[in-house]
Amino acid sequence: MSEAQLSRSGVDRAAILLLALGEQDAAQVLRHLGAKDVQRVGAAMAQLSAVSREEVSNVLSTFSNSVDQQTSFGVGTDEYIRKVLNEALGADKAGGVIDRILRGRSGRGLEALRWMEAKAVAEMLRNEHPQIISIVLSYLDADQAAEILTQLPEASRAEILMRIATLDGVHPSALNELDEVLEKQFSGNGAGKTAGGFGGPKAAAEILNLIGTAQEGKIMAQIAKVDEPLSQKLQDLMFVFEDLTEVDDRGMQELLREVPGDKLIIALKAADETLKQKFFKNMSERAGQMMKDDLEAKGPVRLSEVEAAQKEILMTAKRMSDEGRLALGGKGGEQYV
Repeated sequence: MSEAQLSRSGVDRAAILLLALGEQDAAQVLRHLGAKDVQRVGAAMAQLSAVSREEVSNVLSTFSNSVDQQTSFGVGTDEYIRKVLNEALGADKAGGVIDRILRGRSGRGLEALRWMEAKAVAEMLRNEHPQIISIVLSYLDADQAAEILTQLPEASRAEILMRIATLDGVHPSALNELDEVLEKQFSGNGAGKTAGGFGGPKAAAEILNLIGTAQEGKIMAQIAKVDEPLSQKLQDLMFVFEDLTEVDDRGMQELLREVPGDKLIIALKAADETLKQKFFKNMSERAGQMMKDDLEAKGPVRLSEVEAAQKEILMTAKRMSDEGRLALGGKGGEQYV
């Protein structure tokens, strides 16, 4: 491996590969990456310069024969990135990613916060009014907002989440004013959202989903003391019955041992086919067939009964998750390898 190749990070090497592939093939690769990976690789593509043919050949290694025909990157990499991301993600989704990648190199104001470490953002916000913090966190992606929230004083976290949950958009002029304040701190011009279409219970629930069970429990307990209906609404948004499709097979089998069959039949009356099949495949063949027959034979059930049954099963799943017997899909906390 050459000295130049050793100096490149894995993300840089991936960027070189995508630039070498051409727009259509690169777009096909990007379709299989998550949003964060697309942003990381896209940013690396935007920053690459003076990549020699020799370095490309070293990076691509076993693909050198096909790469030899596509190693001239030319100049206008910004336009290339726009075309590739639009092809891979569609114009709507690509717009925000493109802005982050291309503007992130010199972004200021609210947009610049997306490129800062959570700890640094938390230090900037620590002495701000909770309403200002809630607006900033609503603007950022849920995973970044969750990380920043855990860096803020514990006593203020519940109030911030409540403000996010009750935030019903921000007037563009107010957002621009906040952006200008941040611009002064960065000594530049801001580039970011200028309309107030964010915040609300769903945004708060997404952040709670990503901060881990321990922190979530403390914050939810504090919110419940102040506003029980809001606490319940957040709880409902954080994990819904359809999310059980994300539970792995072993966890689903554990859950089935805890759930009465008659309760499950009622709960599945309004479930989509994917979730039904998830339950059926984790039963024995005989039990699964009996459940299908019982479900087909079951007459009309009031929606309130279905919702009550689903909620009871969700409470069981949450308890099992807290006991470490089941991993709820989409939840924060520790990952398993």
